[in-house]
Amino acid sequence: MNEPPRLPGGSFAAWSRDRLAVARRGADECGDVWQLEAGVYVAATAGPCEAVLQRAQDFPKAPSPLFPPLKGSNGAPTAQERTHAHAARMRGLRAQSVAARVGEIAPGAALFAEQWPTDRDVDVLPAVRHALAEIGVRYLFSEDAGTLLPFAAQLFLAREVLVRPSRWEWPRWIPTPARRFRTRQQAAFTDALRPIVRRRRSSGRLGDDVLGQMLSPSARYGPLPEEAVLDTLPGITVATFEAPTRAAGWILLHLARHPQAADRVAAEAVSLPADPAATTSTHVDNLRYTQALVHEVLRLYPPSWLLTRRATRQTQLADYTVDAGSTVLVCPYTAHRDAREYSEPDQFRPERWLNGSGSPASPGAFLSFGTGPHGCEGAALAMAMLTLLTAHTARCHRLSEPPGPEPGYQVTTFEGLATAGLRLRATSRGPGQSRLP
Repeated sequence: MNEPPRLPGGSFAAWSRDRLAVARRGADECGDVWQLEAGVYVAATAGPCEAVLQRAQDFPKAPSPLFPPLKGSNGAPTAQERTHAHAARMRGLRAQSVAARVGEIAPGAALFAEQWPTDRDVDVLPAVRHALAEIGVRYLFSEDAGTLLPFAAQLFLAREVLVRPSRWEWPRWIPTPARRFRTRQQAAFTDALRPIVRRRRSSGRLGDDVLGQMLSPSARYGPLPEEAVLDTLPGITVATFEAPTRAAGWILLHLARHPQAADRVAAEAVSLPADPAATTSTHVDNLRYTQALVHEVLRLYPPSWLLTRRATRQTQLADYTVDAGSTVLVCPYTAHRDAREYSEPDQFRPERWLNGSGSPASPGAFLSFGTGPHGCEGAALAMAMLTLLTAHTARCHRLSEPPGPEPGYQVTTFEGLATAGLRLRATSRGPGQSRLP
């Protein structure tokens, strides 16, 4: 996660007012890569987008400044400690680990659906965020999640305040009110987490959650220093539910706008066990259409629609010679609407993700979780959370939009695409109504 990129002349702030339209028009009129201004390039179609993300040496992902090491710690983790921390996190976040813990994810998704108030309009995103935060924080910290969840909510609030659009771009060393608030919330989270880390280490019961994986000594590096554990966890904690919340808003909106697709998801969800804790990876694998629907919504509305990279050396990108220090903006939103990758790219067609007549066996470029060396660490967890939330919601309810103006969406300078102010109404499905005729 990054703060809004600084571009020459403040062009990014001006462009952000209508960036989606500009990006789409630029892709249509200017081709695969186009130059926004001197030193600023936009990779707009699938090939260049994938090339930039795969070429991590030429276009590295900048370290996240959102939750930098706190003063008083031993400073930023060393390169070796970052490598160790990443490997430790991935032991808990890789697809096999997520599959083994699906029974811990499903109850939260089922509870969200069961507690959705019926026959009245509901502000969707806050409810989804609360549900996904509980699921994500519990996945990271297991029995210690209850202690840390309130602090995780405040971390998210600090993130929202920090990236709120502003007419001024202050140097990062200036302690603005938003940055001071971020520091206070980060310190509070760290103070709550530190005794948990020490208790687990002193007892020897490290746990099999993500925190436990980070506390387990590496055969190559040994134990990860305490400060390196504490410094790396605020960002990943917020990431478990921040982008998935944006994605879930678009998914639920599509369930409301495409009732036949929602009925098909509901029929498939009948196969889930009555006790959500008994859910296994096999149950999730059998939700093939539900996963296809989630992929299709993520294709049309990637929760992070714009990714920022900076060239480390002079290099070639399409027809441009990109100088060292130039900014390259990777746009999954337009890459996912590249007609060379997807037929009828603007149409909502979950079936394109299924093998069968008229559907490609290998869909086109899919960049909602990034790709290459810096692809999203939590992609498997996010897909499990979103698939189960979609299935349980459709099994329990029919969703509809209230009368009135269409819900809007906002594009933030934080590179996010969200359904701002989305309200939906749920009507309970009666017994047997989840099955297609």
